[in-house]
Amino acid sequence: MLLAMCVLLLAGCSSTRHVPQGAYLLDMVKIEIEGDDEVSSRELNNYLKQIPNHKVLGFWKLQLSTYNLSGEDSTKWYNRWVRRMGQPPVIYSQSLTDASVRQLQQALVNRGYLEAEVITDTIVIPEKKKIDVTYKINTGKPRRISSISYEIPDTVIERIILEDSALFTLQPGNRFDRDMLDSERALITQRLRNHGFYSFNKEYITFYADTSEYSKNVDLTLTVRPPRVMQNGKLVADSLARHQQYYINKIFFITNGNTPGGDRSAIPTDTIAYKDVSVIYGPDHYISPGALRQKCFLIPGSIYRAADVDRTYEALSRLGILKTINIELVPAGDIEEKHMLNAYIVLSRNKKQSITFDVEGTNSEGDLGFGVGATYQHRNLAKGSQLLTARLRMNYESLSGNFNGLINNRYTEYAGEVGITFPKFEFPFASQRLRERLNVSTEFALSFNYQERPEYTRIIAGAAWKYKWVNRSNTRRHYFDLIDINYVYLPESTNDFLDLIAPDNPLLRYSYEDHFIMSMGYRYYRTNKRIPSSLVRTYKLQPTVYTLRTSIETAGNLLYAISSLSNVRRHDGAYRVFGINYSQYVKAEVDYAVTRNINNRHSLAYHVGAGIGVPYGNSSVLPFEKRFYAGGANGVRGWGVRTLGPGSYDSRNSMTDFINQCGDIRLDMSVEYRAKLFWVLESGAFIDAGNIWTIHNYENQPGGMFHFDTFWKQIALAYGVGLRFDFSYFLLRLDLGIKAHNPAKGQQPWPIIHPDWHRDTTFHFAVGYPF
Repeated sequence: MLLAMCVLLLAGCSSTRHVPQGAYLLDMVKIEIEGDDEVSSRELNNYLKQIPNHKVLGFWKLQLSTYNLSGEDSTKWYNRWVRRMGQPPVIYSQSLTDASVRQLQQALVNRGYLEAEVITDTIVIPEKKKIDVTYKINTGKPRRISSISYEIPDTVIERIILEDSALFTLQPGNRFDRDMLDSERALITQRLRNHGFYSFNKEYITFYADTSEYSKNVDLTLTVRPPRVMQNGKLVADSLARHQQYYINKIFFITNGNTPGGDRSAIPTDTIAYKDVSVIYGPDHYISPGALRQKCFLIPGSIYRAADVDRTYEALSRLGILKTINIELVPAGDIEEKHMLNAYIVLSRNKKQSITFDVEGTNSEGDLGFGVGATYQHRNLAKGSQLLTARLRMNYESLSGNFNGLINNRYTEYAGEVGITFPKFEFPFASQRLRERLNVSTEFALSFNYQERPEYTRIIAGAAWKYKWVNRSNTRRHYFDLIDINYVYLPESTNDFLDLIAPDNPLLRYSYEDHFIMSMGYRYYRTNKRIPSSLVRTYKLQPTVYTLRTSIETAGNLLYAISSLSNVRRHDGAYRVFGINYSQYVKAEVDYAVTRNINNRHSLAYHVGAGIGVPYGNSSVLPFEKRFYAGGANGVRGWGVRTLGPGSYDSRNSMTDFINQCGDIRLDMSVEYRAKLFWVLESGAFIDAGNIWTIHNYENQPGGMFHFDTFWKQIALAYGVGLRFDFSYFLLRLDLGIKAHNPAKGQQPWPIIHPDWHRDTTFHFAVGYPF
């Protein structure tokens, strides 16, 4: 009721309440294009100097309405507070409109539309104090590149450029687009800087265009200008000068953060020579020379390559003890007729130790709980930037439902983990050269997890040996789990738990009996999302952001091979290790998400994900902790966690639902519209689809098996709306999911036709976007 009153109040405010007399509110702006269909109004919107107030759902100027709730007296705190949350009216400006015309004209010329015309048409509504502006564009036909020739007097540079000409992105037939020309200049510059041309930049590359008034063809000529030289105290062009190739002379690591650009006499004299580098220490010898040399890909005497500098940055950034890294290259004169560079790698130290605490609340299917945790890190064990991490965590959650008459229905969990990460490749008998070539980190970890529910107590102990590689921009990550061991132990079963849930189903009983898992896995992550730097004030919005996650995991193969070759006796059809059944399976997953930013306030996000797990050999069913589940804040949001599927399985028994509602195959699809409202508020509207299935016809999961001819009928559908609080460093999400199609047998199949608020809605609270 209160929300409805607020909406009516906002809608009832005059949109021109704070528009001065004689001025006009810019109500609408349109771009109409005639000519080439390669040009879209959406792209050209970025060149407009003045746009109307933001509209929610395409029609409601919520921020302007919020601003208009304020009074005229700006000295009152209430009026100032309301105005900060809202957006002031956009007052029409003729000068900004003229500037927009010039920007649009220049943008079209840069894309090859040299004869483009831009005119404006305005419609004034005096009685409403509003104005509409339409930009009418006639692009004409674009100029296209007909030929590309080269004028490069330097034979060395000519050879390098032309031998890589097959990699050029600029080809005859392309539109005469100046952005493409600039991109080509950058690519050529990058190749030259990887061949020793340290001081070369793209400004030395020039394109000359030969155009004709009566032709749309352009003949391009690429030239490389000679370097400028100092004459009489001025930099002047010298046609006889040549760009020089540089070689690496000496390498200095400066560990106390002092810049080499300052007074060299101020550099500390505590210097250690290690192999072919020098390490200059301050008061704290916090890292060993060997750890630094291993992460340096610059080699004295070798030709300068920009790629080697980037690799050195990337490798050093994985040393947790380092806070900042700066590589400065300084000309060192000529040695044996070679132009030399000294490399100064300036480092500053991070905190050696830290401890953090976290507290979170949980709401799973209406059951409230909380979790507390602590993490301790030591970033520089043995002065080699080895990272020691120790975590402790406790979770508590109240459980609703009938648990066979038990009164104290709760879930408690105690977890601990300790691990050490080496910033290099570690493997027995691996050569030093191999350790240096493989730019990966190695992690060894031990974990312990104690879980207690009304029905059972479970203990999971684990050990892992893993490798990780992350590129410098954090857009690509590789994870390889060489070995991951988990021992699942149930010391006691409350009130004959196993006999109650699965008296005649050995497959389900297997999931809740002691078992041993020894797996190997690989995960890959890739995204094009750019993380804006704090040093950059402006950040260009990416039109499309994608994220790809894939993984594959297999378990039990080595143990099965050893058991088979050693003729070990089976127990109930399965081999054992240390008297415990071990799992054997293969599991694969893939998730792909795309966010298309319509503008800086509206976006559409899409997600599709799938997974499959297949038990074989020593196993007839996947371990419970490895099976998939559906529903929840990041799944099909019309259902709570573990309340959907598998297939058409009808969940009725609150005692066993969480056990039976898991599967071996998953499919998820979502589309979500996101719109910024005002202040930190953001709205969302979504449609989700998906389910899970089993690969075998398990007795306790009737209707859960996957069939190609019927699975599409068992895809659940949900829709809903959400409200998000974006605080930049984290996002809180509130989503209301509503069932649209329920595949469970015996339940309303299409609740969207006859919705029931209690039966068909689920509320979710989460941190971060669902994908």
